[in-house]
Amino acid sequence: MKWFPDYRYILASGSPRRQQMLRDLSLPFEVWTADTPEVYPPGIRVVDIPIFLARQKAIPFKPVLGDKDLLITADTIVCMGNQVLGKPGDREHAREMLKVLSGKIHQVITGMCLTSSKKEVVFSDVTLVEFKVLSEDEIEYYVDAYQPYDKAGAYGIQEWIGLTGVVRIDGSFFNVVGMPVQRLYEEILRF
Repeated sequence: MKWFPDYRYILASGSPRRQQMLRDLSLPFEVWTADTPEVYPPGIRVVDIPIFLARQKAIPFKPVLGDKDLLITADTIVCMGNQVLGKPGDREHAREMLKVLSGKIHQVITGMCLTSSKKEVVFSDVTLVEFKVLSEDEIEYYVDAYQPYDKAGAYGIQEWIGLTGVVRIDGSFFNVVGMPVQRLYEEILRF
């Protein structure tokens, strides 16, 4: 059975996690990448940041999209209240971020943008994640062993820290990994 509408699907992301999720979805796709700065205007509401960034990531590709192309862009942020925890710059920054998340509930928000030559659909998904109180040794081990410098909030829920430190989640697990796949599937079918 053919599940998806007849498009050439393009994922504009170098993320191996997003690529794997689309393969697991059985969606045939190509990968295109561009170096788009993850910068947003001051004063923007935290909940709007991922959609703004997902739309920005589509801009370089819009002029070259054909009539049967569907571009998929995404951005994921981790936030504690109004504080956005981006990707850590180094080991110390990663340790500090995990200390902020330790013993607390935070939000993971992914914004997605589906773009064709004729239209654009944007949506976002929010998942709440609760960490246990992490010991200094647990934080040190995780940062040294996994070097989570390419991950918002300095962690990957699918890695050791998620297995040992996440008490509960409320929402999509895959959203925390970087893409709300079930919602994406529904939006593609409607596109």
